[in-house]
Amino acid sequence: MPRDRIWVAVATGIIVVIYALGSSHWVQANSEWYNALDRPQWQPPDIVFGIAWTCNFVAIVAAGVGVAVGGSTRQTWTWLVALAVSVVAALSWAWLFYVDHSLWAAGAALTIATAVTVVAVVAAWQSQVWAGSILLPYVVWLALATSLAFGYAARNS
Repeated sequence: MPRDRIWVAVATGIIVVIYALGSSHWVQANSEWYNALDRPQWQPPDIVFGIAWTCNFVAIVAAGVGVAVGGSTRQTWTWLVALAVSVVAALSWAWLFYVDHSLWAAGAALTIATAVTVVAVVAAWQSQVWAGSILLPYVVWLALATSLAFGYAARNS
């Protein structure tokens, strides 16, 4: 990896750590409030969430390395800004859903996270096709999470 691009990989790693820590701080899947909610029928079993998030975080870091190695200056900045905005939106979902219990606003936050993640995927794809490709399951996961968020809102508001 070019030395002048190591910062892109490091910044990606920092963003993922913030994402993981922020999510674990706010997401309370075993709270009384959450357990009392009427759940959408298409919600995957709880074990799927841990597996999916581990894979997603690894894919994001790997894609960040791909962008660092093969991306232009524009692609690296697009990647980092879109990833950071997506993470802020996703963490906003966690706070809105689990802390504020604003279910419709939480769905809107995940809609933003999903849309901005598509921008990050395109930047990764343009940098290295494999880097964008490994993020496709993450985009699908975010789309599923968005549908779940609105499903919760529709059933519990």
